[in-house]
Parts: sequence; structure tokens; C-alpha cells
Amino acid sequence: MFKLDNKIAVITGGGSGIGKAISILFAKQGAHVHIIELTGEAAQQTVQEIETAGGKVSSHAADVSNQNAVLNVFKKIGAVHILINNAGIAHIGKAGNTSEEDFDKVIRVNVKGVYNCLYAALPQMQLAGGGVIINMASIAAWTGLADRFVYSTAKGAVAAMTLSVAKDYIHENIRCNSISPARVHTPFVDGFLKKNYPGNEAAMFEKLSKTQPIGRMARPEEIASLALYLCSDEASFITGCDYPIDGGFIKLNT
Repeated sequence: MFKLDNKIAVITGGGSGIGKAISILFAKQGAHVHIIELTGEAAQQTVQEIETAGGKVSSHAADVSNQNAVLNVFKKIGAVHILINNAGIAHIGKAGNTSEEDFDKVIRVNVKGVYNCLYAALPQMQLAGGGVIINMASIAAWTGLADRFVYSTAKGAVAAMTLSVAKDYIHENIRCNSISPARVHTPFVDGFLKKNYPGNEAAMFEKLSKTQPIGRMARPEEIASLALYLCSDEASFITGCDYPIDGGFIKLNT
């Protein structure tokens, strides 16, 4: 079950965190993984791990917010069976203190970047006779998070794009779903704590972990397992859905 033999999978932001875990798992399950990262160096460690394990992997340097760069990458790859729109950036701020520059930056990467990859991948999926798309949304799309104004805005747009694509391409054998994680323990979290809470990282990590009712953050590998299922033939009846993977955050927090 859950094999991806002979599948071509494109994973944006596949060099670290959730994207890295998805890349490694998909390669293990037989896919030829194509990682899109801002630089070749950002993908290097993931590429090395996959190659060491005997998997198939290629990396491409491109800014997902640049449509021409994205189109060139997909033209080089050719037919695509799986797209994981994972690349994104975070931002902390309310509507009243989020600068126009920061707003535009987050929208450019987290919304336009997803659109650019959809725009480039869909024709390639049509050539392949179908495909599967996973957009990485967030619990921020579904519930109020303090100080996450533009991030929540962007992830809400990703959720809406998921439904639109699922509706428009349902008769072309193209499925589109989204995943909405709560906090996931990635290198980004460690870097955030080190920068903003020097000397108090452990206490803040514990505090952030406890915001999930289950009492901890998710592991990147747990998100990857859900993505694998949704991209497998076993999930062929699923499209137009969002999957919270949040330790009970949305439904159990009071």
C-alpha cells in the first residue's frame, strides 16, 4: 500500500522541515522526487540523504514567487504526477502593525508562489493523464491565531485555491486537497526560539507545545505520512478536502 512507483513528484521547500520529510518518504516509496528550493544549497542535505538511501531525486533552484523561473523548472521536469505546494514563509504581526512590505512579501511567496506552481504543474498533469496536488494550508486558515494576520490571510487563500482547483479539474483525473498542521517541530521553530527567546528556549518550547491539546508539537514525519496517503492510489476518492493535523487544536481548544 501507499506506493509511488514511477511517479514524478514535485515538492516545493523540500530542503528542510515538513518538505524534507515529505521528500524523503516519497522517494522511499518509489517516486522520483524533484525538490524546488530557493538555492541549490538549501536542498543539498535532503538530496544527499535520498541518494544515500538509493532513491531518485533532482533539485532545482527557483523562487516560487517568480513565475518565469517556476515555468522553466516545470518545463525541464516534464510530465508531473504529484505536486506538494509546501514552500512558505512566516510572519508575526497584527493588522495594525504589519507593514505593506511584509504583507506583500508573505502574499507573494505564500499565495502567488502556490498559484505559480499550480499554473505550471496543471498542464503537465494533464499531459500525464492526471495527478494529485497537496497544498500546505494551516490551522491559521480556520481559527484565530494571535499576531498572525497576514500569515492567516495567506493560508486562507491557499484553502480557497484548493477548493477551486479540485472543482475545476475533477473530471480530468486531478485531485486537490490541503493539509492544515498546527505547530510542527522543525528547524524553523528552533531558530525562532533562539532569536526571540535567548536563554529561555526550553520554557517557550514547552509553552508552545502545550497549545496543542495533545501536549506536544507534531513531527514533520507525521505530516509526511498524511501527505503520502493523500497522494497514493488508496486515496483516489478524496478531493476538495482539508485535513487538520493539529493535536486537537481546532476542535478541542476552549
